[in-house]
Parts: sequence; structure tokens; C-alpha cells
Amino acid sequence: MSYLMKRVKCCSPVNQMHKATGTLFKAHVLKNILGVNEQQLKISRTSSELSSEKANSYNYVIVGAGSAGCVLANRLTEDPLSTVLLLEAGPKDTLLGSKRLMWKIHMPAALTYNLCDEKYNWYFHTTPQKHMDNRIMYWPRGRVWGGSSSLNAMVYIRGHAEDYNRWSREGAIGWDYEHCLPYFKKAQTHELGPDQYRGGNGPLYVSRGKTNHPLHHAFLEAAQQAGYPFTDDMNGYQQEGFGWMDMTIHKGQRWSTASAYLHPAMSRPNLSVAEKTLVTKILFEGTKSIGVEYVKNGQRKKAFANKEVILSGGAINSPQLLMLSGIGNADDLKKLGIPVVCHLPGVGQNLQDHLEVYVQQKCTKPITLYNAQKPVNMVRIGLEWLWKFTGEGATAHLESGGFIRSEPGVPHPDIQFHFLPSQVIDHGRVASTMEAYQVHVGPMRSMSVGWLKLKSTDPNDHPIIEPNYMSTERDTWEFRQCVKLTREIFAQKAFEKFRGPEIQPGKHVQSDKEIDAFIRQKADSAYHPSCTCKMGQLSDSTAVVDPQTKVIGVENLRVVDASIMPSVVSGNLNAPTIMIAEKAADIIKGLPSLQEKNVPVYKPKTLETQR
Repeated sequence: MSYLMKRVKCCSPVNQMHKATGTLFKAHVLKNILGVNEQQLKISRTSSELSSEKANSYNYVIVGAGSAGCVLANRLTEDPLSTVLLLEAGPKDTLLGSKRLMWKIHMPAALTYNLCDEKYNWYFHTTPQKHMDNRIMYWPRGRVWGGSSSLNAMVYIRGHAEDYNRWSREGAIGWDYEHCLPYFKKAQTHELGPDQYRGGNGPLYVSRGKTNHPLHHAFLEAAQQAGYPFTDDMNGYQQEGFGWMDMTIHKGQRWSTASAYLHPAMSRPNLSVAEKTLVTKILFEGTKSIGVEYVKNGQRKKAFANKEVILSGGAINSPQLLMLSGIGNADDLKKLGIPVVCHLPGVGQNLQDHLEVYVQQKCTKPITLYNAQKPVNMVRIGLEWLWKFTGEGATAHLESGGFIRSEPGVPHPDIQFHFLPSQVIDHGRVASTMEAYQVHVGPMRSMSVGWLKLKSTDPNDHPIIEPNYMSTERDTWEFRQCVKLTREIFAQKAFEKFRGPEIQPGKHVQSDKEIDAFIRQKADSAYHPSCTCKMGQLSDSTAVVDPQTKVIGVENLRVVDASIMPSVVSGNLNAPTIMIAEKAADIIKGLPSLQEKNVPVYKPKTLETQR
């Protein structure tokens, strides 16, 4: 049939001759000779479309090569008969195949560079926050191979076991701790070796800090002087307490999901990866997902999935793409003229994030990272890293931290600390001005819940992001506690030889009213947006995916990323997102879930005291 189509095209000058002679008979004869009638032209066209569709058809199309998408691309192509197309809006994380040439991503200490520009970053902003002096908050999110795991501070924190047991109670059946722990372990190779909580054979390398910095030691000692326990593994038996952070750093390099999962799978013939490719719409036949439409190099194209389309764009992009494709609140979609495929009012709702504030203290000794940030020293540090992947460039410097309970009666930690022997101003967009150290501190289970909605039908327009920060009295009280409890730790004897005046909030900020005003002016996102396509039961009208990660009400469509969390976990989000993708990969493959029963988890001896 395609041969006939070519013949018709070849004969097109003859058609012009017919017009010139006006001989209808010749046209009729020619038409009969070629045997091409209108119906056959339609068949031929359909055949051509089908053959083009087949050429651009895969078992799975994954949207987003971020923390979840890279995991799925690797695990689903372990089966050589499974074909996968992975589409990423941003660029590769290497240049000419080299990580060194992309040092701004792969040098751990260079992390603020990419938080501060749009090259590898969606650069989102929220609406003005009415409970925070109408500030517009900055939300960096990864737009590059590895996604936010190529931009983040490389802190590997899983959250608390009770977070996952809570998920199960919230409707995510099969996602309790005993069903999630094995997937954390499957993903991981910890440099300290495997145990009941740590993995030893996974692609994600996890390490501890190597600087042995005196201020980290002072922080951990001060926390114990204040009456808090030391924990040797906050991802293991006991989250509560203070200790050394786990980090996704391997041999001095950032170990993103692109490094851990995507690059090792790139040689597989059944994996295709495209960068700088913006997916604009999910394609449907009725309510069955059949592929995606995307734009690459200014050209609109289609890719087809004969099994499933999987969204792994993250907590902002995944709900945005669902809504652009006709899945969401029908009233909102109709207002924008988007044909409704499925009324699913939970899409974009239930938005949760962590807020944090920096409590900063001047340091009386020249041992912070202030000198390292001077141009001549930065060159020296950079050259050492480029040569050997060692030195001060080989760490993100967030090497110690902790988790505590805000008050008696709280069953497990709801405040998190990250300690840094340096001063950060405005997400690192403003240079440090003095020798100082700080702690990033914030509540882990805020009661404020927000939403996001489409601004327009243009996929290039960022959605309207309304996190609704600090909208409850409880949130305000918890932040007061964060400031007061941090000051208590910084006042301990361990810091005596380093402690200068308090920079932030400053000694003039003492009353609850003054602390509240400081929080409104200075608290910022900890970069943990989540829960906008929440997992739940079919009976839950706010659920977007079921516990098998399938989008409710349609076929052959899943969401696998931080957006499907029913509620935000008590910690950073990268490790849980990788776990979600590992577990989802087994679900997609039809494998039974891994499970580890009766793994012990620390509980305080009494809840009558705060520590």
C-alpha cells in the first residue's frame, strides 16, 4: 500500500496535465488503472500512520528522568523484552560524556550553583503567602537527568517507620514499614556495610562525611549536653537523637539517580532516552492511555505505549500534566476549555512541604567555610576535586543533624536539624559575609496543606502553586519551639570556644510575638513538595492513584514519584522517592512485594518528657 502511495505522488504531474487538457476521461482511466479510489487513499493513510506509530511505540513511556524515573528506566529494562522510552525536559547531566565538565552538578560542594539558575532547574515560585508577610517563595526543582537528585544537598534520610505505617492507615495498603524497608535496602549500598536496616548491594551508594570538622563535633556534643541521645544511624533502629548524616556521595562525587540507575542502563538496546523533550499531553483512546505528545527542537511529536504511560515528573509536573491531559477537577478543566477525560478532584490537591529556618551564630575562630568561599580558595578546591575528587569540594558539608520531639506526648520526632559550618543567605544566592555556623531547623509534620492548579493550557506556563504555609496555630507554635530548642543547643558548653553573637534571629528577638515575626520573614522551603497525586483507596474521593500506583478512573496510566505520598514523611524526600520507584517497579513487573516483618524500631521509654 505504501508503494501505491509513492506511485500516486510520482504521478502528481499527470494531474496537472489533466487540468491543462480538461480531459475528465483520462483522469477516470488513470484512476482506474492505478486502482486508487478515495477509500483506498484513506486506508493507505491509516496504514502509514500505523507504521509510524509502530516505529515510535514502546512497552512503557516514562515522563521525567528524575529521582523516580531513572529507577524505573533501569528496573523495567532489566527484562530484555521490555522496551522503555524515557523523556526528560532538561538536558543530560554530562558534557561530552564527562562528569568533570559538568562539575556544577557532580561536585558536591557546588550544589548552590544549580539552585540559583534556570539551566537545570524549573525555578518555580509560589503565590504570595498571606501568613508569611505575603512573600513569594522560591521552589527550585530539578530539570536535568537525575532531576532533583542532581540539585539537592545529597542528604539521605528515609523518614520514620511510623510515617509508612501512617500511609497504610491513610489508604496506601501495602506501603507500611515492613513493605517499604526492603526497598530502601534494595536500592542502597552503604559504605558501612549491610545490616538489618542498611543495604549492601544496591546501585545507590550512601556514605558518611569525611571532613571531621570541629564544629560538627561541637554540635553533636552540645546536643548531648542538652539531654538528647546520640544515634549512630538515624535511618536505622533509632531516628530520634543527633548523629552523622548519610549522604548520596560516592568517591567524592554526587551520586544522583542518573549516576546510580540511568547511566549503567544506557547501553541496553531496549532503553531509549531523550533529553530537552517537553511532554505536553497524555494521549487517550476514551479513558485508555496510549501514549504522549511532546515537543523537541520546536517540533511536536508523539510516542506510543502499548502497556503503560508512567508519570515521574514530581509533585508539580505530574499533576500539571494530568490536568493538561483532562484528568482533574472537571469544573476547573472546563473553565480552561480542556476536554475532561476523567473527573478526579484530588489532582493537585493535598500539597505538602517542609518549611525551615536558619538559626545562625557568629564563629569566633576562622574555621568555618567562609575562607573556602573566597575566589582563590575556590579555585584551589575546584582543581583538587577535578584532579582527584577529594578535598572540601567532595562533600556538601551537611554532615551532622538530628531529630527530636517538639513536646511531651509526641510519639516520634517532628523537628529536624541539619547543621552546617557556614552561613547561607537566600538559598545560597547571596555570598556569605562572615565566619559563622548555622542549623537548618523546621517541623516535619506541618498541618498546613495547599494545592496547585493550572494557570493556562500552555504546558510552558508554570502552574499556580499555593502551599498555604503557616495557616494553622499549631504550625506557628512548632516553629517557636524550633527556635527556642536550637538556641538551647547552641548555648551549651561544647560551643563555648566558638560562640560569637547570634546573627539570626538576633538577641533582640525574644518574645513569642518577635519569634513569630522572624519566622514569617525568614522561613523558606526545604524543597520537599509532595502529595499532590495522593495514593489511596477508590472510596477516597481525594485519592488520585490506587496502592498499585495506577491512576484511578483510567487505564494504562500510573504516577510514580513524590506526588503519590499520602502525607509527607518526617525527613528529606529523595530516599523515600527512590524507594517508591523501586517498589513500584516490582508492582509493574507483577512481582510479589518484598517484606520484612518484626524489624525493631526505637520508641521513647516515656512520652511524659520531651527528651
